[in-house]
Amino acid sequence: MLSLKFQLQLKAQSFVCPDFLLALGLTAVFAAPQQSSRDATIVKYEADNDGFSGYKFNFETSDGVSRSETGELKNAGTDNEALVMRGTISWIGADGTPYTIEFIADENGFQPKGAHFPK
Repeated sequence: MLSLKFQLQLKAQSFVCPDFLLALGLTAVFAAPQQSSRDATIVKYEADNDGFSGYKFNFETSDGVSRSETGELKNAGTDNEALVMRGTISWIGADGTPYTIEFIADENGFQPKGAHFPK
């Protein structure tokens, strides 16, 4: 006959074991590598560039990357002529965190902004 202590341990294991296996299984699923960026495909692409009034484009990929950008010539034909580009880039980090950068690039340089940037 089994001792009372051993019987209680067996009963405790029968309750813990399914929960442990479920937790282990969920950990394996969520820890599995996400789709590699090398395997990503373009799911949306639009572009317009007539060569005169500016350009615009945007794209999205299957791994969560997206980018949109516009560009126009400011002060055309003057000494202060400058290309002004505005855009947004978004992606999902390896830890599942979404990131977004908004930017302007003009005669003052590249000026990115993002909530994840240090203040």
